[in-house]
Amino acid sequence: MRQVVQNYKSGELALVEVAAPTCKPGGVLVRTLFSLISTGTELMKVGEAGMSLLAKARARPDQVAKVVQSASTIGVAATYRKVSSKLDSYTPLGYSLCGVVEEVGEGVRDVKVGDLVACAGNEHALHGEWNWVPTNLFTRVPDGLPARHAAFGTVGAIAMQGVRRGEPQLGDVAAVIGLGLIGQLVVQLLVASGVRVVGVDPDLERCALAERLGALVCGDAASGVVDAAVAEITGGHGVDQTYLAAGGGGNEPVELAARLSRDRARVVDIGKCRLDLPWNAYYEKELDVRFSRSYGPGRYDPEYELEGRDYPIGYVRWTERRNIECFLDLVSRGRVDVEPLISEVAPFDSAVETYGRLAAGDLKAVAVLFGYEPPAPAPDTAEQTAESPRIRVVPTPVAVPRAAPSPVTGRPLELAFVGAGNYASSMLLPHLAGRDDVVLRRVVTTSALSGANAQRRFGFDTADTDLDAALADPRVDAVFVVTRHSSHAALTRRALLAGKAVFVEKPLALSESGLRSVLDAVAESGNDRLQVGFNRRFAPLLVEARKRFGRRVGPASVRYLVNAGRLEGQSWYLRSAAEGSRFAGEGGHFVDTVSWLLGADPVAVSAVGTPDRSDLQVTLEYPDGSTAVVSYVTSGSTRFRKESLDLLADGKVLTLDDFARSAVVGRRGWSSPRLRRGRDKGQAAELEAFLTAVRDGAPMPIDLGSLAATTRATLAVETALGARGPVDLTSTGSGVS
Repeated sequence: MRQVVQNYKSGELALVEVAAPTCKPGGVLVRTLFSLISTGTELMKVGEAGMSLLAKARARPDQVAKVVQSASTIGVAATYRKVSSKLDSYTPLGYSLCGVVEEVGEGVRDVKVGDLVACAGNEHALHGEWNWVPTNLFTRVPDGLPARHAAFGTVGAIAMQGVRRGEPQLGDVAAVIGLGLIGQLVVQLLVASGVRVVGVDPDLERCALAERLGALVCGDAASGVVDAAVAEITGGHGVDQTYLAAGGGGNEPVELAARLSRDRARVVDIGKCRLDLPWNAYYEKELDVRFSRSYGPGRYDPEYELEGRDYPIGYVRWTERRNIECFLDLVSRGRVDVEPLISEVAPFDSAVETYGRLAAGDLKAVAVLFGYEPPAPAPDTAEQTAESPRIRVVPTPVAVPRAAPSPVTGRPLELAFVGAGNYASSMLLPHLAGRDDVVLRRVVTTSALSGANAQRRFGFDTADTDLDAALADPRVDAVFVVTRHSSHAALTRRALLAGKAVFVEKPLALSESGLRSVLDAVAESGNDRLQVGFNRRFAPLLVEARKRFGRRVGPASVRYLVNAGRLEGQSWYLRSAAEGSRFAGEGGHFVDTVSWLLGADPVAVSAVGTPDRSDLQVTLEYPDGSTAVVSYVTSGSTRFRKESLDLLADGKVLTLDDFARSAVVGRRGWSSPRLRRGRDKGQAAELEAFLTAVRDGAPMPIDLGSLAATTRATLAVETALGARGPVDLTSTGSGVS
């Protein structure tokens, strides 16, 4: 299928061919009929992409702060790779469309194949021929409403949420500053609510359009027309609400809002304009400044948008989906008219040209739609029509081998990646791309664009959304699973049963049952070619320090401080119900490192933590009496080193300072120089060890029993926190549920 994308680094706009999305549970597969260009939000994004790097930094100081923080945490080199990966990638455009349901995912019951739906979301309602949309981000279109009008559903919900934030009442007077697409819709929604409206915009054509759609008076702020009208309509008191639907870098809109508003009026920011509030003006009138967040309650909440958990109507009357439904109802009943807002319906084929005309000012528009050609009938099926459901081809099930894959001789290793997110793109793939002894054969992602980016940057032969095809490909020797935590065990099991060597990022599993399913796959297939991405044991400084420390005789005491830091509120790591706790996802790194240093697997785990379990003290006990305390802390300063480790035994001390320096203190001391290129946590070395094992048929770098023991110990921490006592790991299953 084709999709509109932009490279934020170069500013390039393109119409690219990517794999069509598959239909997943909890959503529907939609064939797009019309998608709406947001002439405000999207053109602002297009404009930013065309800036120099310095101008981009000035436009997004919040992102610059994140880069600086990342550099202090993971090092300059790793940060550079991470930032380059994000910048030099295609990103999608679009977030409001109307299309036809072609396939219904499991668990969705309120629509059927052939229904017309309006869809929302900057990850799901894109300018593309096909989109997979989760259940709370689409709604059925009322009977009789044209598809081109229903494509306004998302933008209409943005305007509606802004109006709701203003709390208008019958008889109120409101000012709308900025009469672009959102402003025109706000005008109509206010008029439909019984509010008298004045509008402000320097474009007199937009002013005239707003007056035709119900505004009393509209004009340029400098003309004095609006000030006079407000004084006359309100008896000199000022408007009850002002809606800021303007953009740009000037401060005139907020200054004008103060001038037009009455005492204790509400000022609602819907667009993205400068908000340097003049203190005296806002203080003297005690103005109530409010923000309107996108489509309404549910926006940016992954449980609502991705997992389909609706808010009870008795507690949240107007969610983003209910706002879209309400807006479409008003349009279908003629209370809001979007037809006069449509400046052009452009063929989807001309998408890049259309954006260029808009950016250059050659196309002056309030709203522009892309129209999509219906698919051609299947040539070999007379009954197939343009409106027929898409037919999915289900591949033949993969046969289960009864032995591990054979060594690879005389040719390069051929790899498939399942997942190509930021970690894979910045920490793994740069070490694999361009090698003569490796072929990047396939990349499989849930987002077709993510796969296309990986294919473009790293040279994969094929980018797809079909995992079965990758597993059935006889050319693929090894599969890398680099997806979200909750999927690791199931994907690893499938790849093992398909006879592939598997490299899976930590964690291997989030439960004992998940771990058991992987171990059962090994037993069923005879394929034990598995490695988990416990990279720290491969870090050069730690390997050298262990060698310098020498043979250990007596029990050791280990202290491992992990200054993990707090996560942003939208991080998927915080979705503990679906993705497990932070320690369950990351703690295996530290358990594995300690176990490797001590040459044994833990036999018991104890843990205590703060009430919210964000800070943990985990104690590991080993067969020879050695103990290790892993302090996993999120409340520390980000300016302090992220990881530090001390091992004391036999009159010697091994220290590691955040993978930048290490030392051994004893009768024969040793200290490493500080790494010049930042921290090396062992990713390159672990990949080399894995590839060598697969190529030569040698034992895997980490014993399967150790992988299982580390996983069980990591999961046992949650049990230990509840038990307030040690958990015995020597019994089968270790009590982990």
